[in-house]
Amino acid sequence: MNSAARIEAFLEMMSAERGAAENTLSSYRRDLEDASEAIQGGLAAAGSSDIRAYLDDIAARGFAPTSQARKLSAIRQFFKFLYAENLRGDDPTGTLDSPRKGRPLPKTMSEAETGRLLDRAAQEASDSAPDGDRLAALRLHALVEVLYATGLRVSELVGLPVTVALRDDRFFMVRGKGDKERMVPLSTKARTAMRAWLAARAERPAFAESPFLFPVSSDSGHLSRQVFARDLKGLAARAGIAAAKISPHVLRHAFASHLLQNGADLRAVQQLLGHADISTTQIYIHVLEERLVRLVNDHHPLAD
Repeated sequence: MNSAARIEAFLEMMSAERGAAENTLSSYRRDLEDASEAIQGGLAAAGSSDIRAYLDDIAARGFAPTSQARKLSAIRQFFKFLYAENLRGDDPTGTLDSPRKGRPLPKTMSEAETGRLLDRAAQEASDSAPDGDRLAALRLHALVEVLYATGLRVSELVGLPVTVALRDDRFFMVRGKGDKERMVPLSTKARTAMRAWLAARAERPAFAESPFLFPVSSDSGHLSRQVFARDLKGLAARAGIAAAKISPHVLRHAFASHLLQNGADLRAVQQLLGHADISTTQIYIHVLEERLVRLVNDHHPLAD
């Protein structure tokens, strides 16, 4: 049984039928090819004992429980596909237990820290600086304001179409994971920062025809996640915030946490983040618990 060909067929199905993103497909490929190389005879022909031995091996190699669980999830999906396509008559993962993993709380930032970050970005964008520095500052200000206003995934943010800024609406539709659309809000500050960036962007003839809000000269046509992450860390350091503490994902978590702290409903936050399942959003349940304790302590007549 040709494991490489079976893996390719599985990845094609994930792309064509489920709309899996390139990052997701790359992750599946790495996990499945790693398992196939480690299992004698290849993954497609593996039995339960082979897969269990592989899981024991990666645990012994020091992989975190979360990584073990992710690899097993990829393998499960692969064998479900083989079974559904009549390429195997059984599913050897059916009797395997998932590695136990804790659910760490997401890293986030306080409202005060987020305010300092945004204030620093606004200050740098308004300073009179050389043309190249001013353009970069305006772009970074627009990026952080939009990210904190919307809670977008970083891949969604850097790939935004320019029409989002041209319309100047309070809400816009974004296409997220699985090609699903959702509505997200834009604050007044985010719209103002985008307009300033749009005006500066228009001065660059090379960007005039780009369909992207944050264009660059590259194969993708838009700013990369890595460049934004690097610029964000630099901004944090200049705002007096430890660079190691911040990333685009941390700012997305701050968006969700601060909404919940200020009275938002968990279901509403689920929709804004684009989580398909409420269980994913429940990593923020601790925020709700803290809010309820504060509510009781502040308003219950018998509270100390």
